[in-house]
Amino acid sequence: MPIKKILFLLIILLTFKNGYSQDPVFSQYFMIPETINTGFTGALETPKFGVVHRTQWADLDFSINTQFAYVDGWFDNINSGIGISILNHTETNTKYKFTQVNLNYALAIRLSREWYLRPSIAVGLGIKDYAFQNLLLEDQVNISTGTINSSSIDPTLLLEKKRFVDFSSSILLNNENSWFGLTIRHLNKPNISLTSEGNTPLDMFISVHSVIEFPLYRYSNYKYSDKNSVYFLSNFMKQGDFSRLDIGSQYVYDDTFSFGVLAVTNPLKNNSSKQFLTSINAFVGLKWKDLKFGYSYDLNISKIGNTGGVYEFSISYSLRDYVTHAKCPVQF
Repeated sequence: MPIKKILFLLIILLTFKNGYSQDPVFSQYFMIPETINTGFTGALETPKFGVVHRTQWADLDFSINTQFAYVDGWFDNINSGIGISILNHTETNTKYKFTQVNLNYALAIRLSREWYLRPSIAVGLGIKDYAFQNLLLEDQVNISTGTINSSSIDPTLLLEKKRFVDFSSSILLNNENSWFGLTIRHLNKPNISLTSEGNTPLDMFISVHSVIEFPLYRYSNYKYSDKNSVYFLSNFMKQGDFSRLDIGSQYVYDDTFSFGVLAVTNPLKNNSSKQFLTSINAFVGLKWKDLKFGYSYDLNISKIGNTGGVYEFSISYSLRDYVTHAKCPVQF
């Protein structure tokens, strides 16, 4: 086998192992909290659904597009929420694609008049498509006839698709205005190796996140005093060598319009990047009746260069306004 071919395959293996073993991360986790914690499944005790689209590094040749969609409902007879979520992740240059469908279940445990504990589990089917169908190996070329064989017996032939079953769990502690959560994904460390005999466990993804309300003018006579709040936002994530801490705040006016900012940091500095502050994320939100819209833009300040930043659009719908008996966590 030619040396160039061996080196090429080694580079591919290392790139996909390190780059594509990380979970997609959404900046608007507080607007669409189902992206980070399945404890929100059925949390509003009414049907709801939502979608978020993320485009990363649009000005580079390897921009990344990610979509997340969910739908869930509440079942009084079992005091639980059940839902389905779909994650789709595509890298435009290499055509790498990751899709996962999850079945989510969350149980609501009332701790007091205001506080609820919501443990949850998720079972998913994941498919990683590495798009190696255009990779041409040596024994596929017939020099005498000038034809290309569709199959190869080369032992280094890589798998085009990898399917795996995935298990995750989350726990959520909430009242009407604040919440705290813990999520652990890939509890079974599924094998995502590119070779049929290989064993490459997918690292567990851990997230500790919170949204804490600081009410403004709550005891004043101002007309909208009970609808204006400032929220403290935080989300620490770790997966293998990757670590990230998002920290910031959000202001909500009249329960209709919101804006805020997040600082994205690399707190442990134990991966290839040693820079502490990597991006500044600005966002706005708008609520109209039962619909909520969100837009965010991540301004990259790392040494990667002019990437075009990262932007997200989100939309969600629920019948929350018609539910008066439920102690639901805020989701602006």
